[in-house]
Amino acid sequence: MNALKIEKKLLAIYDRLFQRYGDLNWWPGDTPFEVAIGAVLTQNTAWTQVEKSIHNLKEAKCLDTHALDMIPDVDLEDLIRPSGFAKNKTQTVRRLNAWWQSRLVELEGRMVLKKETPLNDLRADLLSLKGIGPETADSILLYALNLPTFVIDAYTRRMLVRHFDSEITMDYETLRSLFMDHLPEDVQLFNRYHALIVENAKCGCLKKECRTTCALHSLIL
Repeated sequence: MNALKIEKKLLAIYDRLFQRYGDLNWWPGDTPFEVAIGAVLTQNTAWTQVEKSIHNLKEAKCLDTHALDMIPDVDLEDLIRPSGFAKNKTQTVRRLNAWWQSRLVELEGRMVLKKETPLNDLRADLLSLKGIGPETADSILLYALNLPTFVIDAYTRRMLVRHFDSEITMDYETLRSLFMDHLPEDVQLFNRYHALIVENAKCGCLKKECRTTCALHSLIL
C-alpha cells in the first residue's frame, strides 16, 4: 500500500470514529502533572483503579511535585496501591517527578520546557527512565505536554490488525511510524484519534471479535 492510500485510509477511519463519538476530551486530568502521573499509574491496570489512586493523592494533597518530594515511600505506596505494583510504580513516579522538575517550569499558568528540546530528544530522555516505556512516554508527551507524538496501545494494535492486515508482532516503533509518517503533525488530531480508537475498542472492537456496534464494522476501504 502506497503512502497516499495509507493516509486516506487512516483519515477515513478517523472521520468514521469522530462522526460516531465526537471529541472525547481525553486524557482526563486537572493539571498536566496529574495526566503524567496517571500515565504511569495506568500501566497494567484498569483506569477505574487509577482514578482511585489519583483520588487518594488529591485527598492527601500530594499531587504536585514538591509534595511528592516530601512524602515517604511507604505512604506513597499506600496512596497508589489501587493501581497495583505499588512499590515499582512509586519508584517510577519518583523518577518522573525528578525529570519533570528538571525539564519543566510553570509560566503564566502553564507548563513549558526550561530549554527548547526536539521531540525525539525529549522522548529519548523519558525512555531512559526505568519504568517508562514507549506507550507511557508518548502518553506523557502527547496528553500532558501537548507534543505531536502518537500513542500505540493494545487497542490501536487491534484496529491496525483488523483494518490494515498488520502483523500483530510488528514492533511499537513501526506501528507508531504508520501514523507519524502519514498524518499531519497535529497534536489535536493525534490526541483525538487515539482517544477514539480506545473508545471504539470498548464499544465494539473487542479483543475476540469485531461486533456490529464497532464504528468500523461495515467500513470498506
